[in-house]
Amino acid sequence: MGSGRWRWRRWLGPAVSVAPGARVDRFEVFFDLVFVFSFFIITRATAVQITGSALLHGMLVLAVLWWTWVVHSVVASRVRLGHGFVPVLMVVGMAALFCFALSLPQAFRDPRGGAAGPVVVAVSYVVIRAVHFVLYLHVVRDDPDERRQTLRFAPEMTLSTLLLLAAALIPTWIDDLGVAGMVRDGLWLTVVVLQYSTGLIGGTKGWAVASAEHWTERYELILIIALGESVISVGVGSNLLGQPPTWPAVAAAVLGIFFTAALWWAHYDVIGPAARIALHATQGLSRVGMARDAYAYFFLPMIAGIILFALGAEGIVHEIANPSVPIHEPPHGPGVPLLFGGVICYLCGNMLFQWRTLGTLSWTRVGTVLALAAGIPIGSHLPGLAALTLLTAICVALVVLEVVTMADARHALHEVVFQERTTHEAREAEWRARWHEDGTDDRGTST
Repeated sequence: MGSGRWRWRRWLGPAVSVAPGARVDRFEVFFDLVFVFSFFIITRATAVQITGSALLHGMLVLAVLWWTWVVHSVVASRVRLGHGFVPVLMVVGMAALFCFALSLPQAFRDPRGGAAGPVVVAVSYVVIRAVHFVLYLHVVRDDPDERRQTLRFAPEMTLSTLLLLAAALIPTWIDDLGVAGMVRDGLWLTVVVLQYSTGLIGGTKGWAVASAEHWTERYELILIIALGESVISVGVGSNLLGQPPTWPAVAAAVLGIFFTAALWWAHYDVIGPAARIALHATQGLSRVGMARDAYAYFFLPMIAGIILFALGAEGIVHEIANPSVPIHEPPHGPGVPLLFGGVICYLCGNMLFQWRTLGTLSWTRVGTVLALAAGIPIGSHLPGLAALTLLTAICVALVVLEVVTMADARHALHEVVFQERTTHEAREAEWRARWHEDGTDDRGTST
């Protein structure tokens, strides 16, 4: 047996801890591809028929999926996912997450259709959580405090799984479809409340964020992925593919890229880099609390907002690209409220993030949210292309205002970030220069 363990460690290697200053490795980005697919599935399943219940179901699924991401990011903050035997476990988790995503459209279907899809959702979920739980216990096996803190979350994992199984099975035993749907939705809502309240009640004692750089980069990348998914959803679902290009369709596509880029800028130009520095500047429990609140909790409304405005943009662009729909006709359905409301949700989440990390609020953001709220009734009576133009104008105006009014602060922040980056790159180059100390040039020939 000992020989078998030795061979296992020799072939794959042990788990490697995350060191201060560590960055996200390529395997973690590879794992995120399944989350891209999951976000896409949520958007596509909700877009089939946009109703209040469909939106509720989409947000419930997103909340459960996001908690899985949070747990995943906690594990990744302690152990390098691309080293040793860890990638083997992570591939198992990826397969389970992929099955989870594939089954999501079935999670809230008519209970009379059977429980196969919801059961796959529950079983896949427990496999994902078990992989994370076992790996984290292995990492903290020599730290009694962290091991006890980890075990305190075992009841949440167990109860969440049991509730998801109950949501899959109990509705099939109820004859009244209305009651069955309420029971199922209530069980899913209970899972969400259980998960996020446990994160708060569990506190920060016993946890640590070894690398603030890794933690922030992890979440910044998933937000970019979500923004990219919104572009994919609009492109795939808006009827632009396979249709002859028309000037309204091209204009709508360009406007979609413009306002998405403006929303990218709203976070990544100042707020994101400043928050990263703020997390670096904190230590101990204060760092853990900021990491939990700002990134694990306040990123969720930002992701939700992206999915909502992607649904709205998809519906509006679909009508714009449809030659049978008059260009001057206002959009049908909830496209405008979803589009404007999704951007409001994104910006409100970003303002909460800014408040928690920097302790400030920007009047430009508050004004933009008020302008978007006023734009909903206006945009509902405008042609689709005009409504999309109005939203883009408001988002671009936010960018212009902050570039003008925050010029000095932006310049100072960007200078610090640039100096940090160039210093880091210089140290990397200096370390790698030792590779050439053997007297060979870049082509591998003797000098």
